[in-house]
Formats: sequence, structure tokens, C-alpha cells
Amino acid sequence: MAAQVGKVGVVGLGAMGAGIAQLCVEAGVETVGREVTAELGEKARGRIDHFLTRKVEKGQISSYDIGLLTTTTDVADFADCDLVVEAIVEELGPKQELFAELERICRPDTVLATNTSALSVTEIASATSTPERVVGMHFFNPAPLMPLVEIVRAELSSEKAFETAYAFGERLGKHPIRCFDTPGFVVNRVLIPVLNDCIRVLDEARVSVEDLDAGLKHGAGWPMGPCELVDLVGIDIHVHASEALYAALREPRMAPPPRLVRMAQAGLLGRKTGRGFYSYD
Repeated sequence: MAAQVGKVGVVGLGAMGAGIAQLCVEAGVETVGREVTAELGEKARGRIDHFLTRKVEKGQISSYDIGLLTTTTDVADFADCDLVVEAIVEELGPKQELFAELERICRPDTVLATNTSALSVTEIASATSTPERVVGMHFFNPAPLMPLVEIVRAELSSEKAFETAYAFGERLGKHPIRCFDTPGFVVNRVLIPVLNDCIRVLDEARVSVEDLDAGLKHGAGWPMGPCELVDLVGIDIHVHASEALYAALREPRMAPPPRLVRMAQAGLLGRKTGRGFYSYD
């Protein structure tokens, strides 16, 4: 029942969007990436070219064609795409505005997917008059490395749109899982309160960052400690997702710990700023 995807659009070529575009190029799919300026688009294209060149040099892939990727500043260039994935700022208003615009521009059979990690896919879809074609495709950061993609069925998603997104996730070499549009979907619904509990333990149990991470790695088999993980994700991103889950569920464990809120306010965002729980050169 899934439709064939021959051309993909990616809206937003930041860390997540560029990673998704890279996956599409690596899979041999014609891809259009949109950024707010031509300069940002070309920078993203250069980064993608660099990362794929490194994969060839390491023998991870045999070849790729960067010519499959074009960049644009004009949403109208998505008119002939079979699937468009949105990866812009994690705020409801801009996403709804974009989806309303995509609905006007794209073909009626184009599947419109959001990469949101914490917002309601159903609420994003409500900005369109064809919510049946809207689904969630939640990739994890960094998208080229993390195997999972959550395929999210909103309240009015059609079976065809949902299965098209699922099949495309498989085509990108990912392990897609099917889930419904509930707060946090699957992974974040479980992981965010657990990470928040871990951060609270830092103060309540007077344990060091290093010992907390070592405890979870060597005692629970985690591949990465909780503080390392939050640094990688981005402390501001984690706080934003926690706040969204708390607003939806009102469960105290979902609320971001004060320590993380203060760090975000101070600009200590983890790896991307060079300082978080750890310092990075």
C-alpha cells in the first residue's frame, strides 16, 4: 500500500535536516534541501559532501552522487516531491505555518512528515485541510548514525501515508517502529523522565558527574552515561522536550530539573557549545 518515493524534500538543513538529507543522498534518492539563505544551504551541502566522502574513504560505502542534492530557499521547489520531511525549529506555530504552505504547493498525494520529537503531530496536521497525508518521522541525533526512526500515526493519518513513511525509513537503512501520536512517542516518553531522574540524583545523592555516568555504564549496561547523553543531545533540546512532555502530561518526573534549566539559561548546552556537564575541545 506504500507509495514509491522518487524525490524527497527536506525543510531545514541544520544538524537534523542535514543528517536526513545525507541519508537520502546515500540511498540514491533525488533530494531538495531548503534553508533560509543560499549561503546556509551551500554550507550544509558542503558538510554532507564531506561526511559522505569520509564514509567512502573508510570503506563504509562504495560511492555516492552529491549531484542528487540541490539546495534552495524557495518552498515552491518542493512542488514535485513525493515526500517532504520538515526539520525546522521545534515550535508549533512555525511548523503549522510551514505545513499549510506545503499543502498549497505540493501535489495532493505528497506525504508531509514532521521530525518533531515532542510536539503533537495531530496538532501540526490540523493546520492543513488534508491531515490524512501528515505523519511523523522522528529521526534521532545524529540521524546518519542512529538506527531508529519512529513513524508516528496522527489521529487522521491515512494508512497509505503511514506505510509510505515506514517503507521509506527502511529504504534509508533505518529500523523504523510504528507508534501513535502520544506525548513523547515511544523513546522520549521513557527516556526523558529517566534522564531527569539521573540529573536529580547528582544533587540528591551528592554524586559526581563522572561517577553517575560510570554507574549507569558499568552497572546498567548503558553505552553512554546520562550526562554524556544529555550533552550530546543538547541541554536546551532536552529542556524543551521535557517542558513539552510536562505540559502535556503534568507528571512531575517529566519536568526539567532546575539544574538543567540553569545550565540552558547560561548557554552551557553540551557538545555544540563546547561546555555542558563536560568540557569539549
